[in-house]
Amino acid sequence: MENVMELANSTGLWIFALLVAGIVVFQAITFIRLATKTSASVGMTPDEVRAAIRTGAISSLGPSLAIVFVVISFMTLIGDPISLMRIGIIGSAAIETVGASLGSEAAGAGLGSENFTGQAFTNAVWVMCLGGIGWMLFVALFTKSLGKIQHKAAAKNKNVNALKAVSTAAMIGAFSYLGGREMVKGFSESIVLVAAFIVMPIIMWISHKLNWAWLREWSLGLVIIVGIAVGYFIS
Repeated sequence: MENVMELANSTGLWIFALLVAGIVVFQAITFIRLATKTSASVGMTPDEVRAAIRTGAISSLGPSLAIVFVVISFMTLIGDPISLMRIGIIGSAAIETVGASLGSEAAGAGLGSENFTGQAFTNAVWVMCLGGIGWMLFVALFTKSLGKIQHKAAAKNKNVNALKAVSTAAMIGAFSYLGGREMVKGFSESIVLVAAFIVMPIIMWISHKLNWAWLREWSLGLVIIVGIAVGYFIS
């Protein structure tokens, strides 16, 4: 594992990660500049533009801090540069964790396990990167058509409900697969998964009941903390 982490935090990977992160920052600055120039055409004053930017920046703190909890544990598994690069592009810690786990397990080693080799690490990185290419290519090639697709889908409630059902089922299936593989390892792993399974609906219910959107964004990070705490006390 020590040799794998040396590879994961190598200079070459840092160069690629910082390059990707720089592109993301450049895009954000460019979008803000373009939106500021266009604001006058929709009747927005400079004060309103500044208020909108400030509101967006503050609103992003909640989801960003929620991801931090996941990234901290993610960094210990695949290193700092890859964590920076993947979370900086995709922004979904849950999906990246699933991709890394599936990639390493396909190479015959669980993510972060004692037999986690350089090959397993490389496989995990490839799965994460290839898994994110589809989103980027789709956005780049079909952004102009997204409005038409959304309009057609929204015309029938049946289509919208079907898309929601398929995406929800896919996510449940992925996490059930990963969770089931951990449960068969032993009693402690099963207890941790059951505790997380119980806590997540409670968090979502509180978020819906009190209309706390920020709590929904923090849900994965909070569940991970609960899982770590339960695992610590029963181990």
